[in-house]
Amino acid sequence: MSDLSGGDAAGLVIETAGLRKEFRGRRGRLRVAVDDLDLAVPAGGVHGFLGPNGSGKTTTIRMLLGLARATSGEMRLFGESVPRGLPGVIDRVGAVVEAPKFSPNLSGRRNLLLLAGIIGVPTTRVDEAVETVGLTGRDGDRFKSYSLGMKQRLAIAATLLKGPDLLILDEPTNGLDPAGIREIRETIRGLGERGVTVLLSSHILAEVQAVCTSATIIANGRLLASGSVADLLAADDDVHAVEVPDADLALGALVRADLLARRVDEHTVHVDTVEPATVTRVLAEAGIYLTSLTPLRRDLESVFLEVTAGQALGEGPRHQQGDQVGQGDQAGQGDQAEGGAS
Repeated sequence: MSDLSGGDAAGLVIETAGLRKEFRGRRGRLRVAVDDLDLAVPAGGVHGFLGPNGSGKTTTIRMLLGLARATSGEMRLFGESVPRGLPGVIDRVGAVVEAPKFSPNLSGRRNLLLLAGIIGVPTTRVDEAVETVGLTGRDGDRFKSYSLGMKQRLAIAATLLKGPDLLILDEPTNGLDPAGIREIRETIRGLGERGVTVLLSSHILAEVQAVCTSATIIANGRLLASGSVADLLAADDDVHAVEVPDADLALGALVRADLLARRVDEHTVHVDTVEPATVTRVLAEAGIYLTSLTPLRRDLESVFLEVTAGQALGEGPRHQQGDQVGQGDQAGQGDQAEGGAS
């Protein structure tokens, strides 16, 4: 297991090493929700924390925030050990880990003003937060009249009142319609551009790809891949998609020429080659004229399918059957505290 010894000198806002969370299921069976997880979130930008429901994302976030106890391993926020050093850095962290809780009959602005008074920050922060999340002009409306997207943006505004350097958002677009998803996406992207480090936990691949500068992919509580989104999505220049009138004829010609190829559909063949001109020549000699020849461009969905292939073959953590980790990573119920905007 690796260890954390360098503080935040390397520019990491979040670090975990060998992080593990075990709990007992309903029938007393041991379950592992997070398994030897090494997480590294660089300062600045939006970092995607990607994985299916039940993969350990929420459990990891709760441990980082001191809402659940780790079984073993190490955690650091801004170089400070968690949970021991959490009081010293918690003011630099904002988090929305559950549905926002506000007074329904008060306006969005009034809710924020009350919260500002409780945490002891200037009321001018309310104006700044409202503008940042795009609620100017609607902040005077009652909270109960807000759409789900507006409620989520108000929750984000609440976390911004104390001017956090790190913002943790757990599935912020769950249940939103396309318009609401777009609003939250724009808000998150804007925060990252302003220098706030955002940890965006999500199981929606397109959402992460649209706003994140870096990402970590986990499944069954284990780290599968991590790095900049650009690196994760780097084009596979050795694989090209060939569009032809008849895929079967093209496949035969390519295989006879000792090229590794596979049929995708009746008009598409994927071929492994670093020399596209060879594909064109082989097909032309066989009397087959292609419609297009393009290098494959991966998205996070294809990356995710690649890195989770081993998990599907049973190479993941040793989860016993019978007890299931609940929807949304709700593991270790006894360790959980009330969430919400913080």
